[in-house]
Amino acid sequence: MTPELEFRSDMTLVPVSKAILPLLLEAYNEDPVAAQTALPWLDAGFNVQGQLSDMLFDVENQSDVDRLHFWWIRSDENGSFVGLIGLGDELQLLQSSYNLGYWVRPSFQRKGIALDATRTILEWIEAKAIESNDFFRIEITVHPHNEAGLATALRICDEWGGEVIEQFIGIEIGQRTVPHRLHILDLPRGEAA
Repeated sequence: MTPELEFRSDMTLVPVSKAILPLLLEAYNEDPVAAQTALPWLDAGFNVQGQLSDMLFDVENQSDVDRLHFWWIRSDENGSFVGLIGLGDELQLLQSSYNLGYWVRPSFQRKGIALDATRTILEWIEAKAIESNDFFRIEITVHPHNEAGLATALRICDEWGGEVIEQFIGIEIGQRTVPHRLHILDLPRGEAA
């Protein structure tokens, strides 16, 4: 089950539900291009509200089976929607458990929120791995032109003993293959598959 996780003194990671659709749409409309970069499966030419609603429905329905864990980042100051972060199953390597993805809306960017939220989630996954004597490999895929995303992924790798795969991997986005940089973290730290 996806838990609610507190991070910083003023933000909470809240499990995603269909109820956040209006907040998600408002954040999407703040910068549709940035949102589409973070959610590459999203087709801007086709009913965005319906696609986001379907995504929220799927994520909420799978949160209890430990396959997907997605949170919305809530500002505790005023309850506003800051972004999305999650552990999904769009994997590039056979040994991987989850793909970590994050998106912070433009009005909250450049404040270290994605990095702090990621730390909180990785701490939760690492504790879970130790408790169950299990191993989790986490992937982070970033478009090579997303400088902020690359910087965040590199910091995560540095802090958590991860590695960057040198060659680009192709990700199918809207009928074409787009090169991405792949970062890998093994949890608990010091473990390998």
